[in-house]
Amino acid sequence: MELVLHHLHAPMSNATSASPVAVMPPGTSPARRRLERWLDSEAIWPLMVAATVVYLAVFIGYPVVYNLVMSVQEVNVGNLRSMDRPFVGLANYLKLVDDPLFWTVTRNTLVFVVVNVSVQCVGGLLLAMYFAQKFPAAGWLRGLILAGWMLPPLVIGAVWKWMLTSDNGIVNHALQGLGLTGGKIYWLSDPNVALASVTAANIWFGIPFNMILIAAGLAGIPRDIYEAAALDGAGATRRFFALTLPLMAPTLYALVALTTVYTMRAFDLIWTMTHGGPVDSSNIFPVWSYRLSFEVFDFGAGAAISTAMLFIVFIVALVYVRSVRAEKRF
Repeated sequence: MELVLHHLHAPMSNATSASPVAVMPPGTSPARRRLERWLDSEAIWPLMVAATVVYLAVFIGYPVVYNLVMSVQEVNVGNLRSMDRPFVGLANYLKLVDDPLFWTVTRNTLVFVVVNVSVQCVGGLLLAMYFAQKFPAAGWLRGLILAGWMLPPLVIGAVWKWMLTSDNGIVNHALQGLGLTGGKIYWLSDPNVALASVTAANIWFGIPFNMILIAAGLAGIPRDIYEAAALDGAGATRRFFALTLPLMAPTLYALVALTTVYTMRAFDLIWTMTHGGPVDSSNIFPVWSYRLSFEVFDFGAGAAISTAMLFIVFIVALVYVRSVRAEKRF
């Protein structure tokens, strides 16, 4: 036993402390050996960094800069290809603010984002805590919930549009069968309920994403903490507010930021269900940007909306980063 302990505590030799070398099968060609050695060496790191920078510059940086430039130009069908675009400064932004539709779209976007973020985060937390319990078929039910999130937004929008059809929709049929409504509800053609309809569909689509992120955070909390609190007499409610919420704060910060970003760029689902109507009652900024660009062909105004949304998303991300840093300091 002393000999074994001596060997365990002895310093490793240079051969054992060196980086592991991939063992190649016999008959490997010299070119293949050189390639494998080069891939395992540090010489490939600058190439990988350069490839990442090029990817970000081409597929993210260039579209952002191009959109920003378009937002301060007069761009329409006539000069879209010729690139002869007059510089107009902030005229596109001022034109949007002066448009009577601006305040309607702003109100719709605020309601849509606030309700979605609130319900999705709270609903995701409740579902994650529910499925953290062990009961029969928990895995199957969790999988069924995640299956809806894996579908494309266009498919989700089409399914909800069929469900909310006023004549043959399953929602109206179920509500009338239970005696909860006295007649048909025109979910997608009534300006009073269209925004609520697309909001409910987007909440249903986004809750599984919130649930899976919160479940990952809950799995990282040691069970010993809860057992010790229970022994000290803390009930379930007190354990939730005194332990779960504080320990889940970084995850919840990230969740709110991501949900806000995803909700602000919602387009496919709303466009499939209502096209932003009726009478712009479900029109939000991404839909308005699309309609200005590809229906009115005012590409400068559409780019201005996209740039403003990018600025808002940047502010949300900045607030999230500062919140996480402040949390780490304490």
